[in-house]
This record gives sequence, C-alpha cells and structure tokens, in this order.
Amino acid sequence: MQSYINAIGTAVPEHKILQGYAAEWMCNALNIKGKEQKLIHTLYDATGIESRYSVLEDFLAEKENFGFFPNTDDLEPFPGVKKRMELYKKFSLPLAIKAITNCLEKTTTKPSEITHIILASCTGMYAPGLEIDIIEELGLNNNTERTCIQFMGCYAAFNALKSADYICRADENAVVAVVCIELCSIHFQKTPGRDTIVSNALFGDGAAAVLVTGKAKSGINLKLASFKCMLASEGKNDMAWQIGDSGFEMKLSSYVPDIIKSGIKNLTEQLLQNLGLGLKQIDYFAIHPGGRRILEVCEEELGMTKEDNCHAYKILRDYGNMSSPTVLFVINSILQKLSSADKGKKILSFAFGPGLTMESMLLEVVEG
Repeated sequence: MQSYINAIGTAVPEHKILQGYAAEWMCNALNIKGKEQKLIHTLYDATGIESRYSVLEDFLAEKENFGFFPNTDDLEPFPGVKKRMELYKKFSLPLAIKAITNCLEKTTTKPSEITHIILASCTGMYAPGLEIDIIEELGLNNNTERTCIQFMGCYAAFNALKSADYICRADENAVVAVVCIELCSIHFQKTPGRDTIVSNALFGDGAAAVLVTGKAKSGINLKLASFKCMLASEGKNDMAWQIGDSGFEMKLSSYVPDIIKSGIKNLTEQLLQNLGLGLKQIDYFAIHPGGRRILEVCEEELGMTKEDNCHAYKILRDYGNMSSPTVLFVINSILQKLSSADKGKKILSFAFGPGLTMESMLLEVVEG
C-alpha cells in the first residue's frame, strides 16, 4: 500500500513585519545604538528575508504602546514562560483552524471524514491540548485518534508525515490531518549574544496542514515514496531549543551550515540508492530554509543552482523561518505549480534541526 499527500494548506497571522522595520524595532526595544545598531541592520539584511508574520502586535508598535512586553526602558519585568504559554493557547487554535480549512478547501474531504490528527509543535504546549481543541472546533468525531510530536523543531514535519504514512499503509481507509504550527515570535529574547540576535532575525509564525490518505484524490497528489534520517552527533551542541525562565531559548551556532554540508551528500545518496535513483532524476527540490547559508551549502554539495532552490528562497523571503511548517510551505509552493505534465516527476526534500538531525524525503507526483 502507498500513502499520498492530497492537499496542503497554509496560514500566517495578520501582523506582517518587514525585515527592515524588525531590525529598527529590535534596536529601539533594546536601546541598541551606534556601531552595534549598524551590525544589527547588516545581519537582518543578510538573512534574505523581506517579511515575517507574528501573532504579536507589539512588533509593529512603539514601546509606549506595547500590549505584551512591558513599556519600560529595559522591558522589565520581562514576560516569563507562563505568560508566553497563555499566548500560545490563545493564538494557536485559530491559526491551526485557518490552515486546516485552507487545506480541506482544496479537496472534497469533509472534516467529519478525518480519522487521525497528528500535531507537531515546539513553541508551546498545554493539556488538554491543541489537538483536542481542534477536534472540538471542527466538530470531528470524538473517537478521532491523536498523536502529538513536540519539541523536535524544524524537522518535525517529516516525523509527522512518517507517522501519517505508517497509519495509511496500515489502514487504507485512514484520513490523516497533519498540522504543524509554530508561534516562534512569542519567544523573543532580549539577552545579548549572537544566538539571540540570529534567532530574533530569522524566526516568524505560521501553520501548515496536510491531508494524507491511502488513496490518490482526483487531480495532482504527492506520493510519499521514501524517507531517510541521519544524525550528525558532532552538531549536538550547535543547534538546541531549551525552556528557560523567560521563554524558549534557541541556540544556533555558525557551524550548523558546515555540519549540514559535511553530511547532506551522503544522506542524499543513501535515500536515492534505496530507490535506484540518482540526483539527475530529481526534478524539484524542497529544502527547509533554516537560513540562507544552509540553502547555499546544499546547492554546493548537490550541484544545484539557485533556480533549483527557488521555492525555498521564496518562502524564506516572504515568511522567514517558521520552524516545522516551513518545509511544508516550500512543498506547497511546488505543488501549486504542478500539472498533469508533471506526472511521475520527483521532489527531493530536506529539513534540519536539533541533534543535529538531517531528514530527507522523496515525493513523486501522481495524478488521481
């Protein structure tokens, strides 16, 4: 048996933040002046990001008009984990519903037909959880099966899709809704240091929903052909996501692209050799845009051009890094351009995260 992506839906919050404004906001909020202010602007400009989205209106407001952060010179008392989790609970459900609705609108599937929900998120949690709130909001059956994948970071979508694949291969009647949602911006940190500055410059909020079944629907589908994971343990301390007293804290060292560069070719060869394929038989690439340099090292190692990687650059430019939903935005960007003429074409996808974990996936274009 096989499993298929029938449709992908995406959603972002209403507050769009231009990257230049975000740099200026950062400097004003943290009272950064002089040479350091110029460095902040240079770093933000170098990301390749033009805009990001946030559930927080504060990122578009002057300090005296903040609603979440204190309107004090030092932003003290700085919000703690409890206050940030209250934000997550408030904003995650409507954004998830928006993504799921966008997904289902592209199919004939009704919410009542969904048999499983797989939720992936690393920016918030509570119990009873978001997956239960989704079931109640959509009016799903109370026996809908639920799986939560939490704190895996940017590569979590792959593990969610693997789980959906396992379910659909075991039960041909399963209808699985995969939901990835991250509110990265609620974890803004003001501590000095490169990791904090880079995280604040890269991450935004977003959600994606994927409908996976054991049958191809009418039109274009993506067959989940194969997965391959590789753990680069030497990068264990270079990418991390910890819960601190004032929110979730990201560690993202400058060595991450080098670690990915040293392993991406081997991972690709292992995935493709199992299928009897080579890189020349890949038609599209869907790489998680964790940062511009990550995209560049993948190009260098796999012999890709920037045009080959255009969908990843587009998502990075328009949305920044949204953690787990981001690679689904990239795949959706490709999916929207496919037609009957693309039947049989192959899409190679990657995502990276704490561990250092490198995930790969091959998708095949199928017409139902």
